[in-house]
Amino acid sequence: MVVEEKTISSDRIYTGKVISVKVDTVEVENKGYQKREIVEHCGAVGIVAINEKNEVILIKQFRKPIEKVIWEIPAGKLEPGENPKECAIRELKEETGYEAQNLRLIHKFYTSAGFSNQKIYIYLATGLKPGENKLDDDESLEMYSISLEEAHSMIAKNEIEDAKTAIGILLAKELI
Repeated sequence: MVVEEKTISSDRIYTGKVISVKVDTVEVENKGYQKREIVEHCGAVGIVAINEKNEVILIKQFRKPIEKVIWEIPAGKLEPGENPKECAIRELKEETGYEAQNLRLIHKFYTSAGFSNQKIYIYLATGLKPGENKLDDDESLEMYSISLEEAHSMIAKNEIEDAKTAIGILLAKELI
């Protein structure tokens, strides 16, 4: 039987632009009191944008936590209280310039529920209309159009290592 933990106290030890960190003291049945370190995040969206040639729009950008350039679907952080679909519309336009005639939620998941509450919403965008992108001041990326088959192959060859991107492409391949 799974037993829930009762929170006895919670201390926020860090608040930043992207995350907050708290340490909760919890009571665990038959085990006493224990500490839980929790990373809080507002959540994010990822967009699998498929053009009329059945190509997925991918971006390459440098990610400081892993010190490398990686392939990703367009994505971005939710603002506090922001609707995920509205965020997906905004981020697709900002990063790629595209607007989608069709946008639907295909999956949502927690990135690592053992220590974080971050939830990512994956949208499938079709009926793309090109436009001009408007990157945030701190963003630098390159955009590519790659066949859905090739993107799928890139996952199998570990060329795509980002989880939201792999999940989004694998699901899109099943849905299209």
